[in-house]
Amino acid sequence: MSIHLVGGGWRPDGDADVLGGFLAEAAVRAAGSGRMVPRLGVLLVVPVGASDDASANDTPADGDAPAAFAGAFERVASSLPIVSAVVEGAVFESAVLSDIDGLVVGGGLAPAYLAAVQPLIDEIRLLVADGLPYLGYSAGAMIAADRAIVGGWRVDGVPVCPAETGEDLDELTIAEGIGLVDLAVDVHAAQWGTLSRLVAATEAGLVEGGVAVDEGTVLVVNDDGLRIAGAGNVWRVLDDPAGILVGTLEA
Repeated sequence: MSIHLVGGGWRPDGDADVLGGFLAEAAVRAAGSGRMVPRLGVLLVVPVGASDDASANDTPADGDAPAAFAGAFERVASSLPIVSAVVEGAVFESAVLSDIDGLVVGGGLAPAYLAAVQPLIDEIRLLVADGLPYLGYSAGAMIAADRAIVGGWRVDGVPVCPAETGEDLDELTIAEGIGLVDLAVDVHAAQWGTLSRLVAATEAGLVEGGVAVDEGTVLVVNDDGLRIAGAGNVWRVLDDPAGILVGTLEA
């Protein structure tokens, strides 16, 4: 089973190229439990004061509701998304991980997502190690890392990416993530200009390189290596004695 890191770019009609592999893996796990339709645990963090009809998307202008976000999976393949939404500042209960065949951690403010899943991190690691497929969507991809970029747009007061991509943080902030992948992850790379944040984090020695994933694109990580699918690129940043190396990743 695999870890699927999606760079954002939610589509209401679903995206088979991006979501199809994850759903296929969830179906295999479901079949092992005697289920014909995989149960997906979908974790969303919504703004304070929001209801189930409020925005839970990684792009505020889109105004996606949790039910609509989950529906994108159903439109790609037969599945049963079980949505658990908490407001920013709250945490998820361990029950959200019970009896599921795949785990989806959605998009929004990365610091809020990391705080919300904090009590579940050890259990998520164990489940993924046992073969549960994981899909991190935007914020969910960022916090999947060992050392997670959770936001910020300046390094030592100097801008390194657009201020509106800072996740409500000023200085570039690195935190201990879920620990499913050993490389830093940034998202919305081409669309939001966040590739430069990953470059700056690497140059400053805050992370040892990583990947920045475009919208509508997924990087799949498993024991067999890496796979890329979707409409965009996955950008690789390496710290090399000759300097910081940047290029598109081919898998």
